[in-house]
Amino acid sequence: MNDNDVPRLELEPAAALDFLVRETQAQRDRHAGRIAIGLAGGPGVGKSTLATELVARLNAETPGIAAYVPMDGFHMLHAKLESLGTVRDKGAPHTFEANAFADFIDGLKQATGAVKGPAYSREIEDVVLDAFIVPAAVRVLVVEGNYLLLATAPWWRIRPLLDYAAYIDVPRETVRARLMKRHAEHGLFTEERNREHVERVDLANYDIVRRSANRADIVLGMLTTH
Repeated sequence: MNDNDVPRLELEPAAALDFLVRETQAQRDRHAGRIAIGLAGGPGVGKSTLATELVARLNAETPGIAAYVPMDGFHMLHAKLESLGTVRDKGAPHTFEANAFADFIDGLKQATGAVKGPAYSREIEDVVLDAFIVPAAVRVLVVEGNYLLLATAPWWRIRPLLDYAAYIDVPRETVRARLMKRHAEHGLFTEERNREHVERVDLANYDIVRRSANRADIVLGMLTTH
């Protein structure tokens, strides 16, 4: 991957979290209003874990200052995918409500009251509406998702809304193993189906997302053994 001179750091997960805490605090000090910190990267790289840990660390230091905002809540509803005939592609860029997600982030940055948002449940393989609340007092939105940095329509709308964006990079083979394990844990499908989906959809999405890394402020190569 050519990151086109985007700074890159190779860090253990704990050090990456420390780095993001410091960078987020610096961004908060530079801005008077609510800010959005984006964590992007392919499926299975550990974005959601890192994002929730970042929110927890920020809130431990200043209670109520940060909220987690996942892109996955903007999957198209399973019923809509069925009507469009695109269930087998679930997880690909065209199976998300990207414009709605951009509108949501834009609205959150300007909101003066509490706002409810959707999340995605892997247990039921569908969206759960009003799954979380961003309280009015929140100053930092930690936005996490695969496609935050894509330059294609309508995803291009997301990047300008992020005050700082980190791309999380993990080797492709590590991601393949993680995704097979993740799919198996939920037990909804056969191993054969899971392997086909990982190869045809998840890893294809990983490759698409990697090409967007040059739109990040920093690339964090995660040093991990699993």
